Formats: sequence, C-alpha cells, structure tokens
Amino acid sequence: MEPPREHGRVTGARTKASESPASSPWPTGHRFAERTRAKHATVHALLAAGHSKRSIARQLGMGLNTVLRFSRATEPEQLFTGQWQSRPTKLDAFKPFPDQRWQEGCTNAWKLWEEIKAQGYPDGYGNVRAYVSRNLRGKPQPVGPRAPSARAVTRWILTHPDALAESDRVQLKAVLSNCRELDAFAGHVCSFAHMLTQLQGHQLPAWIEAATTADLPSLQRFARHLERDLDAVTAGLSQQWNSGVVERHVNRIKMLKRQMFGGAGFELLRKRVLLYC
Repeated sequence: MEPPREHGRVTGARTKASESPASSPWPTGHRFAERTRAKHATVHALLAAGHSKRSIARQLGMGLNTVLRFSRATEPEQLFTGQWQSRPTKLDAFKPFPDQRWQEGCTNAWKLWEEIKAQGYPDGYGNVRAYVSRNLRGKPQPVGPRAPSARAVTRWILTHPDALAESDRVQLKAVLSNCRELDAFAGHVCSFAHMLTQLQGHQLPAWIEAATTADLPSLQRFARHLERDLDAVTAGLSQQWNSGVVERHVNRIKMLKRQMFGGAGFELLRKRVLLYC
C-alpha cells in the first residue's frame, strides 16, 4: 500500500483537475490517445488492487518515473500536454492555406502539399498528410458543385466546340477562366485541330514556333518531336490520304494473335484473317 503522502498528492491532483476541465487535443481513435488511455487505466487498476509502483513498473515494462507520472494523472488527458505533437513545426506558418483550400473543396493531401511547397514550405509530404488526417478530415466542407475531373476537362478541350453540350461548354469556360495556362494550352490545341481537319499543313512551322515559346513544358516537348520529322508531319496535315486503313488491319491482326496466345503460325493466321474478311 502507498503511504498517505502519495494518496494526498493524488487527491490534490484530482481536485486540481476538477477545477479546470481537461481538454484533449487528441480525438478518440488516435493511436497515441488510445494507447495512453489504456496504459492509464491499467496503472490505476493495479494501484487500486494494492500493487506498488515499482511492482507495476516491472509488470508493465515501464520506467518508474513513467508509472509515477501516470499515477499522478487523474485523467489520461492530463498526459497529452507537452508532447512532441504540440511543439512548433515548419508547417505552422502555412496552416491557414490548407485550412482555406480544404473549405474550398480540395481534400487531396498530395495536392495541398504541392501547393504549399510552391509557396516556400521546406518540409516533406508526410507532415502535411499527418496534419490533414488529424485536423482536417473531420471538418465539414461547404456544399457546392463538384469540380470537374481532369479527364472531363481533357475531353471538353479535345471535342469540337459545336459538338459540346451547353452544360459542358459553360463548365469549360469557367475552368479556362480560372487557369491562364490551361486557357493558353486549349488555344494551341484548337489551332492544331483546325490544321488537322482543314488540311492546312503549311501553318505547322508557325504553330511549332508559337508552341515552343509558350510557357507550357508538355506542349514544348510535343512541338520538338514534330520538328524531328517535319516533312512527314506536314504532308500528313496537307494530304487527304492517310494510313488509317492499314493501321486498322494491323490492329486487327494483333488482336487475332493475342486471342490465340501468340502461338499462331503464318498459315493459321492467314486462314483466320481471311475468315474474318
């Protein structure tokens, strides 16, 4: 049994805790909080059963000072203060930005990290992911229209404006108005599509020059690849003939070979192709 001095200390701590209600910075389900609560309950159960603190330390594999700290805490929340999680971090100065973006509907931790990094955040992705998981996941988000996916925006840009539905046209206009780079990219795509459909290959050099000077790395790489075989690309954009029919037959032959697990010889493949013709 513990001497009265220890019980008096515990009683004093209980009185102090009752005067100021404990506030836990850790939500239910957090691994640190649950582990601390479980240890606290075990220590106090052993104390109530008459075990000494040294005996509890041996049984639980804990240090004596740790057992003393758990025994003096009337509530497990008293043990949460002063932990490493509440110390200043490099993310503190940038926290208002992810909070704002979360309210705007951005719930992707990787995207938040990339946006913060562009603002000068020097640390890695793990801290941002931990902050999002601990502090933002449970926060409500404003109800509003869902942002279009990248695949949907790509389809809108690659579709002729006259073939777009009115709702898609309105959404595309809103997306382009909020992103200057994407608006410029869509303009280059539109001019290239005009060359392709109207067979205006003579405009290709001017298009390549405009694309290479634009601040769009992916478009610049595409334009440089076109320059490697400029004559053939110009002819393809100028002549009405193309290899589409040949490519279709090659694709069909490859499909037949895959259906036969690649084990078809020339004679069997020839008969199969002729059968489908």
